[in-house]
Amino acid sequence: MTQTARRRSQGSGRGGRPATLTPERIVAAAVEILDAEGLEALTMRRLGARLGVAAMSLYRHVPNRDALLAEVVTHLFSEAVIEFGPEEPWHEALTRLAVAYRGTLLAHPHAVPLLATHPVDTERGLALLAGLLGRFEDSGIGEQDALTAVQSVAVYVLGHALAQVGTPSGTATATATAPAADPAAVVFYDRWFEAGLAAMVSGFERRLAGDR
Repeated sequence: MTQTARRRSQGSGRGGRPATLTPERIVAAAVEILDAEGLEALTMRRLGARLGVAAMSLYRHVPNRDALLAEVVTHLFSEAVIEFGPEEPWHEALTRLAVAYRGTLLAHPHAVPLLATHPVDTERGLALLAGLLGRFEDSGIGEQDALTAVQSVAVYVLGHALAQVGTPSGTATATATAPAADPAAVVFYDRWFEAGLAAMVSGFERRLAGDR
C-alpha cells in the first residue's frame, strides 16, 4: 500500500466514508500537531487535514479555536493528575503533583506558553484536583487556603518550565527542547526546581500550621 493510500485508509471508514470524529480524537490530534509543529501551526484547517476531514466538520465538536485550545489545556493538565493515597499528607501529595506537572510540561515544550496563558477551566480543574484538595481537608485546612497553596505551586511549576524551555516559536525547529541536549543544563534546572519547590511547600506548611 502506498503512503497516500495508507493515509486515505486511516482517515476513512468503510466504503471510503470519513472516520468518525470524537472529541478525544480531535484533542489527541491537536496535541500531536502542537508537539510537532508548535502553537501557531495548530489551526482548524491543519487539524482537519491531519484527521482527514474538512475543517468545517470539526465545528460540530468544538465551536472555535479558542475552545479547542481550552480542551488541549485540560487534556494536558489531566495528564499530570496522579492518584493520592488516603493517608498521604497534603504536602507530599502537592509535591508529587508538582513533579508530575513539570514532567508533563517538559514532555510538551510547545504547550508550556499555552498553559501559562490559558488557565484550566475552574470547574474542571477543581474536579481534577479533588483528590489533592481532599488531603488538605483531612488535615483541617480550609478550601481557600488549599487553593492558594495549589495555585501558587502550579504557577511556580509553569514559570520554571517556561524558563527552561524558553518561548518556542511556531516551528518544529524551534529551540524548545534545547536544554535537554545539555546534560549539565538538565542537572541545573532539576536542582533549581527541587530547591524552589521544597522551599515553597515547606513555607506553606509553616503558614498553614500556624493558621489552625
